[in-house]
This record gives sequence, structure tokens and C-alpha cells, in this order.
Amino acid sequence: MIRAEYIWVDGSQPTAKLRSKTKIVESAELADLPIWGFDGSSTNQAPGDQSDCVLRPVFVCPDPIRGGDDVLVMCDVLLADMSPHPTNTRDACAAAAEKYASLEFIFGIEQEYTFFKGSRPLGFPSEGFAAPQGGYYCGVGADEVFGREVVEDHLEACLDAELLISGINAEVMPGQWEFQVGPLPALEVSDQLWIARWLLYRIGEEHEISATLYPKPARGDWNGAGAHTNFSTSAMRSSYQPNIDAAEALGTRHDLHIANYGFGIEERLTGRHETASYKEFKYGVSDRGASIRIPWQVEREGKGYIEDRRPNANMEPYTVTRLIMETVGDAAMAQQ
Repeated sequence: MIRAEYIWVDGSQPTAKLRSKTKIVESAELADLPIWGFDGSSTNQAPGDQSDCVLRPVFVCPDPIRGGDDVLVMCDVLLADMSPHPTNTRDACAAAAEKYASLEFIFGIEQEYTFFKGSRPLGFPSEGFAAPQGGYYCGVGADEVFGREVVEDHLEACLDAELLISGINAEVMPGQWEFQVGPLPALEVSDQLWIARWLLYRIGEEHEISATLYPKPARGDWNGAGAHTNFSTSAMRSSYQPNIDAAEALGTRHDLHIANYGFGIEERLTGRHETASYKEFKYGVSDRGASIRIPWQVEREGKGYIEDRRPNANMEPYTVTRLIMETVGDAAMAQQ
């Protein structure tokens, strides 16, 4: 028999949380995994008198913690009549992926996060503050890097789970790190990001260290935490002008994107600490103070991808990838 850890996104506000529970199954093939139920009244997804919600498996991968034939199962949430639950953002993302399939979108997401030990960021002294930012980013040494053992365990777990993790690095604030998922299509990158987040929290349990995706985990002169979202279409990967067109298209719906890029975004997008203000939109080559960065090599090579630097670390990936596909896709199709 096989242990399948069913994982789903709950209805918590203003930022959804991950939930999971274990089902014993005979086959770990996605097509064979059954739907399952849960108490939606305990996850902010249903009232007590109509509490049944449904889990539908959508992605399966090896379970690197339990090992053997056991698996992790990403699920979306349905109502009892098998229609998408109001908190099910994956369904709308799937519809957008189908609508814009001819454009061949692919995404790479840079997930920043911050470790906490108790009530303080890992690496902060019990009283006062850590030394100012400067040596922590991609640093080395016990006086500048905190939590590497958790990061390495998490990376190994993601690789054992066969997720497409493309890198890790220490970030600008003590105890702050990043991993990257992709490049993958919208649904796949979002499924894998949620699984990677679950593994981060689960690995943290074993070290008694928690990870937060809050966008401004420490007040003052410290960088926030984002989820920079890199993307391209087949046209962007072939020539330069579609990259400019995509950047300009994103500016036409700036307020809509900001409203859906994660709670607390105004705390992070201040115009300081490598951000553009949430009140304005701009793009530029190699500009980390812009809303949209065009990498220097894209300008040099005349093709590639662009980076949306606005999403928070706590962003919902099905929503972010959907909005990018809709905004850029509508503009691209209008030019055809």
C-alpha cells in the first residue's frame, strides 16, 4: 500500500495557507488517485452546516520525506456538486492556459522567503538588530548566512520529488533565502511551486525553524520578500520587440495586477530596496528598481524573456500566471 499526502490550498484570508492529510492508496498514478473529501468549515472554505468539500488530484510526485513508493499529491478544491470551489484559482488558470496555448507561455518563479526562530528572523540577535544589509546576499560564513542546513535539506527534498528547481541563493536580509522553480508552463510551475512551499514548511518542522512568505518580514531598512516572475512567449524567445510589447501591455493593467499580487504589497513596493513603487509602473533594461526588468542579455541577444518584479513572496501562483497570460496574451492576439 502507498501513502499519498493530499495537499491543497485553503480559504484563509488575506493569504491562503496549505493544508494536507494522508490517504492510503493502491496506485500512485495520477489517473488512479481517487477524489477525497475534507471539512471545509475548518479551512475557511465552507459553513458548518454544509461543510463537505472535495479534493481532486491534479499533480503527483515522489514523497522525499517518507520515501519508497509514497507520493505527494497536489489537489484543487471542488464543491460537492463537482464544480470549482470559489477558492479554486487553478481552474481559471487552466482556462487561460488553454485560451493562450498558441502563444506557448513558459514561466520561472523566484520564491523568496524568510526563516524565523521564535518571533525574530533567523540571524537577528535577541535584542536589537543584525548588522546592516551588505554581506548577506549570496554570502558565506556563520556570521552572514543563517539557515543553510534547512535550505540544503529543502533543495535535496525538491530534487528527490523531481520538481524542476533551477537554483537557490541567500538573499539580502539575514535568514532570507530564495529558490527558483521553472521554466515550465503556467499550471506546472504553479503546481510545483505549491509543492515546494509545502516541502519548505515540512522540512522546517524538523529543524524547529519556520518560514514565512510575508512581504516585509522586518521593519526598517531591510529588503522585502518577493516572487519575481519571469516569463516568455514563443515570439519573445524569437525576437526582441515582443519583449517590449509584453512589458508595455503589463503597464495597461498595472492596478489590476497590483491588487492580485499578494497581501501587503504596499509595504514592499515602496520605491526603495530594489523595488518600484506600487503607485507607478515602469520598465527598463537591467533595472531592479523597475516594475518590469528586461535582462541585459535579452537586449544583447535580441530575444528572451522579461521579469515581473511586482509579485509578493506570498502571491498566489495560479492567479499571477493567469493574469500575465491574459494581459500579455490579449495584447499579442490583438496584433495578430
